Amino acid sequence: MMDITARDRLKFLAGGASLLLFGCGSGGGSSAPAPVPPTTGTGGGQKPLGFTPGLLRDTYQGNFKIGAALSNNRTLPPDASAKLMLDQCNLLTPEWELKPENVSPSQGVYNFVEADRVVDWALDNGFEVRGHTLLWHESVPAYMLQGTRDEIRTKLENYITTVMQHFSGRITSWDVVNEVVSVDLYSGTAGVGPDRDTAWFQAVGSADYIDWALQAARNADPNALLFLSDYETENPQKRGWLLDILRRLADRGIPIDGVGHQCHLQLDTDPQEVLNAIDDVANEFPNLINHITELDVNMYQDLGSCWESQTGCQTDIGPNPPDNLLADQARLLRTIFDGLKQRPSVEMVNFWGVKDDDSWLNSVPVERYNYPLLFDRNGDPKPAYFAITDPNYVI
Repeated sequence: MMDITARDRLKFLAGGASLLLFGCGSGGGSSAPAPVPPTTGTGGGQKPLGFTPGLLRDTYQGNFKIGAALSNNRTLPPDASAKLMLDQCNLLTPEWELKPENVSPSQGVYNFVEADRVVDWALDNGFEVRGHTLLWHESVPAYMLQGTRDEIRTKLENYITTVMQHFSGRITSWDVVNEVVSVDLYSGTAGVGPDRDTAWFQAVGSADYIDWALQAARNADPNALLFLSDYETENPQKRGWLLDILRRLADRGIPIDGVGHQCHLQLDTDPQEVLNAIDDVANEFPNLINHITELDVNMYQDLGSCWESQTGCQTDIGPNPPDNLLADQARLLRTIFDGLKQRPSVEMVNFWGVKDDDSWLNSVPVERYNYPLLFDRNGDPKPAYFAITDPNYVI
């Protein structure tokens, strides 16, 4: 079982009926790809014909880029997930290679070897690349948070400048600040927001670090698009706090180009709330771009105790997922994608992984089979794939 005691826990609404995911990867919160259970089956019912090269990206070529998170080790040589990406996507997000603990574990020391490898592989194969992430409290070297406010600011600005200038012209958009919105949702209307009480917030004494990071990013690479990315934006209360932060940035003249909605969904997620998150940002901030940055659909709907103490978790559904769950997943994604197509502010949709066995959700909050992505463990397309590429596909 994966030890997540140091993680920020999943919070849930009063009464415990509605779960609030903490951010995946941002890779599931890990600095390396998560382990997965053994795989022996594909699951699901019969799969229709029609899986053709480029179908996924071509279906949405007039709407938005389609991508996925992929780690460097999947490209040397290309494994099944990398080959599916080559076949179906036009955008790549390095899964963990660009997180600060990996890039600069010691002050003034930078290691771009693995990040360069996956970025160059992506560019050589015609992908656009998103950078993930420059600032995240789950991946911060200890030295960055030591010293006075001014010293912390200088270290943050130096880090962002070095990294962004290294990838200037190669990475076109960045999650500059990741998961900075309050997660104090369990208190209902008494929840404290909008800023999350992270190690960054505590070290600086305020949320000024958000301003510093975005301004440093603009100065480092004026051509890159700058994003604030967060999870559970489909929750109205957390979305309100996100909008508060965006208003504050606008009032201060802090540069930002868009919002990343992670969209770690469950089968009972209300798709309209996902679309409401896009609409609320677009309506109040029409100049901002919206990206879906870490999309997956969890097959389990665990109570908070599963995430807090790994107790009370739903039973492992095993190597062959029930057809009804695959159908529910397909219907949810079809509704969301149909809505995203109607929203011109959405310029990118990125899945957090390619095949089901890639996913962090196989190990978090407990180790068990999960099926959150478009392709099964054999690399075969699932009903969700056909649901979002074929309007005539009957679920």
